[in-house]
Amino acid sequence: MPAPLIPYGRQTISEADIAAVVEVLRSPWLTQGPAVPAFEQALAAAVGARHVVAVNSATSALHLACLALGLGPGDRLWTSPITFVASANCGRYCGAEVDFVDIDPATGLLCLEALERKLLQAADNGTLPNLIVPVHLAGTSCPMQDLEDLVRPYGIRIVEDASHAVGASYQGAPVGSCAHSDIAVFSFHPVKIITTAEGGAATTNDQQLADQMALLRSHGITKEVERFELEPAGPWSYEQQQLGFNYRLTDLQAALGLSQLQRLAEIVAERNRLYQRYASLLEGLPVQLLQIPAECHSALHLAVIRLQDDQASRHRAVFEGLRHAGIGVQLHYTPVHLQPDYRRLGFREGDFPQAEAYARSAISLPLFPGLTAEEQERVVAALAELLG
Repeated sequence: MPAPLIPYGRQTISEADIAAVVEVLRSPWLTQGPAVPAFEQALAAAVGARHVVAVNSATSALHLACLALGLGPGDRLWTSPITFVASANCGRYCGAEVDFVDIDPATGLLCLEALERKLLQAADNGTLPNLIVPVHLAGTSCPMQDLEDLVRPYGIRIVEDASHAVGASYQGAPVGSCAHSDIAVFSFHPVKIITTAEGGAATTNDQQLADQMALLRSHGITKEVERFELEPAGPWSYEQQQLGFNYRLTDLQAALGLSQLQRLAEIVAERNRLYQRYASLLEGLPVQLLQIPAECHSALHLAVIRLQDDQASRHRAVFEGLRHAGIGVQLHYTPVHLQPDYRRLGFREGDFPQAEAYARSAISLPLFPGLTAEEQERVVAALAELLG
């Protein structure tokens, strides 16, 4: 009988979470009731942001962030090639051009040296971006202060893709506090740190940006009479003031998120404990875990190893061997610029060599609350056998 599958990630649901959702099911509100603003307020307090706009996915939050910052046709967005495609697609949704900045091979995060070189070249040829989206891969913050110092003199706006990083911190401040950005975005997909089943949020310290994102998430409609452009026809009146979207989070989802948020610190602590145990178990094997800079406390959404150079040619064999052994490893990520849709835009192999080398050697090991010591040992034993 085959060994049971160990997934690379999964949600952790408590009886309190279930009770919170049941309470909403028994209430008059399933969609736009009191749970959504309660979740937004609690998340704002947790990450130290003035405003939170909860939405139905991090992809939606990225799109709204771009729109709120005025990104449009003729503009440019830069991001990392090692990310989920939404980090780049959000710019294209707005009609902007998208380009990438190569990564630091040790951390998997956007490389500041590559960014500086690209900024200087873009300044010379008139192709500077309007917006940059640094990606906090695996739950570890990019070096945001240094990044801000590089891009702000050019007037570039910053949206942190913190989809992996709720509960993380950088230089002692919570990720999402927007100390070095205009907006930060979180994901609450089931395999992320906390979940709303599906969902996301944007955080900001700018009232106007928050108001714009809140308006656009709900069809561009407001029912607030004090914001009306026309005289209300009656108490039934509402106004569509812009072309918006249905990106709303429901009360059912918000109730789950609010309950999960109470355990955020506990969940992040367990992920860090499991990660440190992996670090110990992996000693002596020809692999390296991604480095976590000293100024970062990672949320550790992922435990990413890279095979050493002399083992990289065996990447697919090792990956498939682990899958065959019932270990649900994953690759985070295939470089976005090598996806067929992006190749049709003119991107090619060799454009971002560090990102491409990363994808030929990276494997995400199982990491989630509830992962047992025996399961970790099974993962590392299988890896050691394949690399032996």
